[in-house]
Amino acid sequence: MQFGIFTVGDVTPDPTTGRTPSEHERIKATVAIARKAEEVGLDVFATGEHHNPPFVPSSPTTLLGHVAALTERITLSTSTTLITTNDPVKIAEDYAYLQHIADGRVDLMMGRGNTGPVYPWFGQDIRQGIALAVENYALLHRLWREDVVDWEGKFRTPLQGFTATPRPLDGVPPFVWHGSIRSPEIAEQAAYYGDGFFHNNIFWPMSHTQRMVELYRQRYAHHGHGAPEQAIVGLGGQVFMRANSQDAVREFRPYFDNAPVYGHGPSLEDFTEQTPLTVGSPQQVIERTLGFRDAVGDYQRQLFLMDHAGLPLKTVLEQLDILGEQVVPVLREEFAKLRPAGVPETAPLHPAVLRLDSDLNTKETS
Repeated sequence: MQFGIFTVGDVTPDPTTGRTPSEHERIKATVAIARKAEEVGLDVFATGEHHNPPFVPSSPTTLLGHVAALTERITLSTSTTLITTNDPVKIAEDYAYLQHIADGRVDLMMGRGNTGPVYPWFGQDIRQGIALAVENYALLHRLWREDVVDWEGKFRTPLQGFTATPRPLDGVPPFVWHGSIRSPEIAEQAAYYGDGFFHNNIFWPMSHTQRMVELYRQRYAHHGHGAPEQAIVGLGGQVFMRANSQDAVREFRPYFDNAPVYGHGPSLEDFTEQTPLTVGSPQQVIERTLGFRDAVGDYQRQLFLMDHAGLPLKTVLEQLDILGEQVVPVLREEFAKLRPAGVPETAPLHPAVLRLDSDLNTKETS
């Protein structure tokens, strides 16, 4: 199973000091967080894509290309790549290029985005969000698998004899997750192609997550990709930890209360009860995360949101130390014990990554 972190890249005042980091500071902090994620033994670093304040990650491939040069093992991903407002031709070329830069350590998550004003900035209409996601991904899927593509659709100009360059590394496209919180059409899209389905359940109760994942698993089997339990599932989550749970709650409360998305809404206690947000000790995080399996079955990727709501970089790096040293090793062992034979441990890895892992392991043992 893969464990990692994702960032939404918000630039938020620290409610305990009143200080707001600059965009430059926030971007540099994100790079430091990505490097720390590899240092503590995590498997995945993923960045969101946003084009509106107070968020900065408008160019995921720029960030991930830079992080690729500073790391060796960690998988670089997105959370999300906007399949609706990006041209699928540009996505095909950008992420194939990133594959080469990162020696295959790349996958990505497709999503619609739910910020209405962003759509017209890129010449689109949010009311066409589902149709855009379906058509654009159909084209992207072909661009990575066919050397020459003829295409005509509703939302972009036709293509005649087009070849996206560079071609995917070793002829193997990046693995794709389809991310959705509430749209069954996206679960169906993931199942149709045999891709992964990522339910970023940070705002929803597990009962809703369970229904969405069950739908995806059933449709994955319907489309002939394997048994329902073999479908590739990822989940989001949020944690804040201290050795003493009361200390964790006390320290995190002002950040929760003033967060740009859910601040000034439900209480911290209500939110942690009704969603996967866990604020407490490392053992509480372990128990809560293992409980996700009861709702969705064995799954392949767990990503945590760690750097939001104005938390200072020092605190985020401390959180990553706790996650890597005290939480993830236990989760790896426990999930491995529970996983039945025949259920994938991770999403498919690129052949170049398997070669790279072999080379690195050889160096370490020699």
